[in-house]
Amino acid sequence: MSRRLGAELFGTFWLTFAGCGSAVLAADFPSLGIGFLGVSLAFGLTVLTMAYAVGHVSGGHFNCAVTIGLWAGGRFKATDVLPYILAQVAGAVAAAALLYVVASGKPGWVIGGFASNGYSDLSPGKYSLVSCFLSEVVAAFFFLYVIIGTTSKGAAVGFAGIPIGLCLTLIHLFLIPVTNASVNPARSTGPALFAGAPHIAQLWLFWLAPILGA
Repeated sequence: MSRRLGAELFGTFWLTFAGCGSAVLAADFPSLGIGFLGVSLAFGLTVLTMAYAVGHVSGGHFNCAVTIGLWAGGRFKATDVLPYILAQVAGAVAAAALLYVVASGKPGWVIGGFASNGYSDLSPGKYSLVSCFLSEVVAAFFFLYVIIGTTSKGAAVGFAGIPIGLCLTLIHLFLIPVTNASVNPARSTGPALFAGAPHIAQLWLFWLAPILGA
Protein backbone atom coordinates (compact mmCIF):
# COMPACT_ATOMS: atom_id res chain seq x y z
CA MET A 1 0.00 0.00 0.00
CA SER A 2 2.81 2.43 0.84
CA ARG A 3 4.22 2.00 -2.67
CA ARG A 4 0.84 2.81 -4.22
CA LEU A 5 0.39 5.89 -2.03
CA GLY A 6 3.89 7.05 -2.88
CA ALA A 7 3.05 6.75 -6.58
CA GLU A 8 -0.13 8.81 -6.11
CA LEU A 9 1.75 11.48 -4.17
CA PHE A 10 4.51 11.56 -6.77
CA GLY A 11 2.09 11.72 -9.71
CA THR A 12 -0.07 14.43 -8.17
CA PHE A 13 3.04 16.40 -7.26
CA TRP A 14 4.15 16.35 -10.91
CA LEU A 15 0.69 17.27 -12.19
CA THR A 16 0.49 20.27 -9.85
CA PHE A 17 4.08 21.43 -10.14
CA ALA A 18 4.42 21.13 -13.92
CA GLY A 19 0.81 21.92 -14.79
CA CYS A 20 0.36 24.93 -12.51
CA GLY A 21 4.01 25.81 -13.05
CA SER A 22 3.38 26.18 -16.76
CA ALA A 23 0.78 28.83 -15.93
CA VAL A 24 2.75 30.61 -13.21
CA LEU A 25 6.21 30.51 -14.78
CA ALA A 26 5.78 30.22 -18.52
CA ALA A 27 2.37 31.32 -19.77
CA ASP A 28 3.19 35.03 -20.10
CA PHE A 29 6.96 34.93 -20.33
CA PRO A 30 8.06 37.76 -22.70
CA SER A 31 8.46 36.58 -26.30
CA LEU A 32 8.64 32.91 -25.28
CA GLY A 33 5.39 32.51 -23.33
CA ILE A 34 3.53 29.26 -23.99
CA GLY A 35 0.12 30.91 -23.56
CA PHE A 36 -3.27 29.36 -23.04
CA LEU A 37 -2.70 26.46 -25.45
CA GLY A 38 0.64 25.61 -23.89
CA VAL A 39 -0.79 25.48 -20.37
CA SER A 40 -3.60 23.19 -21.55
CA LEU A 41 -1.11 20.90 -23.21
CA ALA A 42 1.14 20.91 -20.14
CA PHE A 43 -1.62 19.57 -17.91
CA GLY A 44 -2.39 16.81 -20.39
CA LEU A 45 1.27 15.90 -20.63
CA THR A 46 1.63 15.62 -16.85
CA VAL A 47 -1.08 12.97 -16.72
CA LEU A 48 0.21 11.23 -19.83
CA THR A 49 3.77 10.98 -18.52
CA MET A 50 2.78 9.86 -15.02
CA ALA A 51 0.26 7.33 -16.37
CA TYR A 52 3.15 5.50 -18.00
CA ALA A 53 5.69 6.19 -15.25
CA VAL A 54 3.73 5.08 -12.17
CA GLY A 55 0.24 4.19 -13.40
CA HIS A 56 1.08 0.49 -13.21
CA VAL A 57 1.82 0.93 -9.49
CA SER A 58 -1.24 2.82 -8.22
CA GLY A 59 -3.65 2.95 -11.15
CA GLY A 60 -2.63 6.52 -11.93
CA HIS A 61 -5.48 8.50 -10.35
CA PHE A 62 -3.61 11.69 -9.26
CA ASN A 63 -7.02 13.23 -8.58
CA CYS A 64 -9.44 12.85 -5.65
CA ALA A 65 -12.45 13.00 -7.95
CA VAL A 66 -11.04 10.19 -10.10
CA THR A 67 -10.51 8.03 -7.02
CA ILE A 68 -14.09 8.61 -5.82
CA GLY A 69 -15.50 8.17 -9.31
CA LEU A 70 -13.74 4.84 -9.77
CA TRP A 71 -15.03 3.73 -6.37
CA ALA A 72 -18.58 4.74 -7.37
CA GLY A 73 -18.17 2.72 -10.57
CA GLY A 74 -17.13 -0.38 -8.67
CA ARG A 75 -13.53 -0.14 -9.90
CA PHE A 76 -11.83 0.75 -6.61
CA LYS A 77 -11.98 -0.48 -3.00
CA ALA A 78 -13.74 1.79 -0.49
CA THR A 79 -11.06 1.21 2.13
CA ASP A 80 -8.41 2.71 -0.17
CA VAL A 81 -10.29 5.91 -1.03
CA LEU A 82 -9.25 8.05 1.96
CA PRO A 83 -5.54 7.04 1.89
CA TYR A 84 -5.40 7.87 -1.83
CA ILE A 85 -7.05 11.26 -1.29
CA LEU A 86 -4.65 12.15 1.53
CA ALA A 87 -1.64 11.19 -0.61
CA GLN A 88 -2.94 13.22 -3.56
CA VAL A 89 -3.57 16.33 -1.46
CA ALA A 90 -0.15 16.00 0.20
CA GLY A 91 1.50 15.80 -3.22
CA ALA A 92 -0.37 18.85 -4.50
CA VAL A 93 0.42 20.96 -1.43
CA ALA A 94 4.12 20.01 -1.57
CA ALA A 95 4.21 20.88 -5.28
CA ALA A 96 2.55 24.25 -4.70
CA ALA A 97 5.04 25.01 -1.92
CA LEU A 98 7.99 24.25 -4.21
CA LEU A 99 6.43 26.26 -7.03
CA TYR A 100 6.01 29.21 -4.68
CA VAL A 101 9.70 29.05 -3.72
CA VAL A 102 10.77 28.87 -7.36
CA ALA A 103 8.42 31.61 -8.60
CA SER A 104 9.26 34.01 -5.76
CA GLY A 105 12.91 33.92 -6.83
CA LYS A 106 12.11 36.28 -9.72
CA PRO A 107 12.65 39.96 -8.86
CA GLY A 108 9.39 41.85 -8.49
CA TRP A 109 7.26 38.71 -8.69
CA VAL A 110 3.67 39.11 -7.47
CA ILE A 111 1.76 35.99 -6.52
CA GLY A 112 -1.60 36.98 -8.03
CA GLY A 113 -3.95 34.05 -8.41
CA PHE A 114 -1.08 31.52 -8.42
CA ALA A 115 -2.92 29.26 -10.92
CA SER A 116 -5.79 28.86 -8.45
CA ASN A 117 -9.35 28.17 -9.47
CA GLY A 118 -12.26 30.50 -8.90
CA TYR A 119 -15.76 31.64 -9.75
CA SER A 120 -17.39 35.08 -10.08
CA ASP A 121 -14.69 37.72 -9.41
CA LEU A 122 -11.99 35.03 -9.23
CA SER A 123 -13.00 33.39 -12.51
CA PRO A 124 -10.62 34.34 -15.36
CA GLY A 125 -13.64 35.33 -17.45
CA LYS A 126 -15.76 36.45 -14.46
CA TYR A 127 -18.22 33.57 -14.99
CA SER A 128 -20.98 33.09 -12.43
CA LEU A 129 -21.01 30.46 -9.69
CA VAL A 130 -23.65 28.48 -11.60
CA SER A 131 -21.65 28.54 -14.85
CA CYS A 132 -18.50 27.41 -13.06
CA PHE A 133 -20.25 24.71 -11.07
CA LEU A 134 -21.99 23.19 -14.08
CA SER A 135 -18.90 23.28 -16.27
CA GLU A 136 -16.79 21.54 -13.61
CA VAL A 137 -19.44 18.84 -13.10
CA VAL A 138 -19.74 18.12 -16.83
CA ALA A 139 -15.98 18.19 -17.42
CA ALA A 140 -15.33 15.78 -14.55
CA PHE A 141 -18.08 13.47 -15.79
CA PHE A 142 -16.56 13.18 -19.25
CA PHE A 143 -13.06 12.85 -17.85
CA LEU A 144 -14.19 9.83 -15.80
CA TYR A 145 -16.13 8.47 -18.76
CA VAL A 146 -12.92 8.51 -20.84
CA ILE A 147 -10.87 6.99 -18.01
CA ILE A 148 -13.31 4.14 -17.42
CA GLY A 149 -13.85 3.51 -21.12
CA THR A 150 -10.16 3.40 -22.02
CA THR A 151 -9.25 1.16 -19.10
CA SER A 152 -12.16 -1.26 -19.46
CA LYS A 153 -11.88 -4.85 -20.59
CA GLY A 154 -11.77 -4.89 -24.38
CA ALA A 155 -10.10 -1.49 -24.73
CA ALA A 156 -6.73 -1.28 -26.49
CA VAL A 157 -4.11 -2.47 -24.01
CA GLY A 158 -1.32 -0.07 -23.08
CA PHE A 159 -2.75 3.03 -24.73
CA ALA A 160 -5.09 4.44 -22.05
CA GLY A 161 -2.67 7.18 -21.02
CA ILE A 162 -2.88 8.84 -24.44
CA PRO A 163 -6.66 9.52 -24.62
CA ILE A 164 -6.74 10.34 -20.90
CA GLY A 165 -3.99 12.94 -21.33
CA LEU A 166 -5.63 14.35 -24.44
CA CYS A 167 -8.98 14.54 -22.66
CA LEU A 168 -7.44 16.59 -19.85
CA THR A 169 -5.86 18.87 -22.46
CA LEU A 170 -9.25 19.34 -24.13
CA ILE A 171 -10.90 20.10 -20.79
CA HIS A 172 -8.36 22.83 -20.10
CA LEU A 173 -8.86 24.34 -23.55
CA PHE A 174 -12.47 25.21 -22.82
CA LEU A 175 -12.44 25.41 -19.02
CA ILE A 176 -9.48 27.71 -18.28
CA PRO A 177 -11.47 30.86 -19.19
CA VAL A 178 -14.32 29.73 -16.93
CA THR A 179 -12.73 28.39 -13.72
CA ASN A 180 -9.03 28.15 -14.59
CA ALA A 181 -9.81 24.42 -15.00
CA SER A 182 -9.87 22.25 -11.92
CA VAL A 183 -11.66 18.86 -12.27
CA ASN A 184 -9.20 17.88 -9.53
CA PRO A 185 -9.73 18.83 -5.86
CA ALA A 186 -6.09 18.14 -4.94
CA ARG A 187 -4.73 20.33 -7.74
CA SER A 188 -7.10 23.10 -6.62
CA THR A 189 -6.17 22.86 -2.94
CA GLY A 190 -2.40 23.19 -3.26
CA PRO A 191 -2.22 26.55 -5.08
CA ALA A 192 -5.22 28.00 -3.20
CA LEU A 193 -3.43 27.63 0.13
CA PHE A 194 -0.74 30.01 -1.14
CA ALA A 195 -3.01 32.34 -3.13
CA GLY A 196 -4.84 33.42 0.01
CA ALA A 197 -8.18 33.56 1.77
CA PRO A 198 -10.46 34.50 -1.18
CA HIS A 199 -9.33 31.44 -3.16
CA ILE A 200 -9.48 29.19 -0.09
CA ALA A 201 -13.07 30.35 0.53
CA GLN A 202 -14.05 29.12 -2.96
CA LEU A 203 -12.39 25.71 -2.66
CA TRP A 204 -15.70 24.07 -1.73
CA LEU A 205 -16.86 24.30 -5.34
CA PHE A 206 -13.70 22.70 -6.66
CA TRP A 207 -14.20 19.76 -4.35
CA LEU A 208 -17.95 19.36 -4.69
CA ALA A 209 -18.38 19.84 -8.45
CA PRO A 210 -15.63 17.47 -9.67
CA ILE A 211 -16.63 14.78 -7.16
CA LEU A 212 -20.30 15.08 -8.13
CA GLY A 213 -19.44 14.84 -11.82
CA ALA A 214 -17.12 11.90 -11.26
